[in-house]
Amino acid sequence: MSDSILQVSPLSNRWQTLDPFLFCVHHLDLYPKGNDRFGPAASLAGHDIGQDFGNPDGWSMYHGDVVPGFPQHPHRGFETVTIVRKGYIDHSDSLGAAARFGMGDVQWLTAGAGVVHSEMFPLLDRNGPNTLELFQIWLNLPARSKMAAPYFTMFWDQDIPRRRYPGVEVTVIAGALEGVEPLAPPPHSWAADRDADVAIWSIAMESGATWVVPPAGDSRGNRALHLFAGKGIKVGDRTIDGPSMIRVKPDQPVRLEAVKGPVEILLLQGCPIGEPVAQYGPFVMNTRAELEQAFADYRRTLFGGWPWPENAPVHDRDAGRFARHADGRVERSLIGSSPPASSR
Repeated sequence: MSDSILQVSPLSNRWQTLDPFLFCVHHLDLYPKGNDRFGPAASLAGHDIGQDFGNPDGWSMYHGDVVPGFPQHPHRGFETVTIVRKGYIDHSDSLGAAARFGMGDVQWLTAGAGVVHSEMFPLLDRNGPNTLELFQIWLNLPARSKMAAPYFTMFWDQDIPRRRYPGVEVTVIAGALEGVEPLAPPPHSWAADRDADVAIWSIAMESGATWVVPPAGDSRGNRALHLFAGKGIKVGDRTIDGPSMIRVKPDQPVRLEAVKGPVEILLLQGCPIGEPVAQYGPFVMNTRAELEQAFADYRRTLFGGWPWPENAPVHDRDAGRFARHADGRVERSLIGSSPPASSR
């Protein structure tokens, strides 16, 4: 197991990932209590409103001017997997769909042929902090699926399977783990193809705990361990300080030991799509001509238009955790569906 490491590199704000993944961003914002408009009840001095990524007070407004987040913007040709560990996201899109999710929930969105959506971070608690922590993973689509119909799936926290070992808990978002089957990804996702061997596992290890990551199902795949929390971990015989990306051989078991206190790891694995990637901003296609067509299509159609009265809509304070799909179907989280009691 000691020779399973292929590469070690430090994690930046925007994690560089391996095919079929495009990249991953880890947001951790220590937002203060919220105001009556769901924004921070604090001065915005020092924040570059509209382009605020500097984290001057331990939090950023991003492209929001009242509520933090990302007002309407388009995507085509790939998927986003948004894992919200703490806090809430309000989703609205050009199909008329909407959602509020968070506190362990996951949204898996296939942009496909094109969707416009907003992702706002409402600060629901008016009496205490509103910490937000999330991962957003960009997963590529193969050429055959880049023009699939847009579609999103919600994984509510209470439905996401977990596998527990002594001192270790693995949250299984994609990819089966020793008899634990994940929830179904969107139908046109690369992860929906069993042969693609896609896995997204969040691994939490107590101090001193050990666990052997079982070998992947396909030796052709890419597998990386992203150590994002904790001081360090022992991988085989080698101790690696965090935060780090550790690329390992997919067809070998990998022994992990939390030797410097508790750690958390995000595992991303999958067989490469192996096609050319042409990316410009929010569009990911295979050729430059397809990118130019994507921009032309967006200018002409706005991917269905924007049915909301604002560019950065947020939902009612008491909306709870819900998803309203483009076909009118509504689903709700059965646990913790209401905002914090202190926010009412």
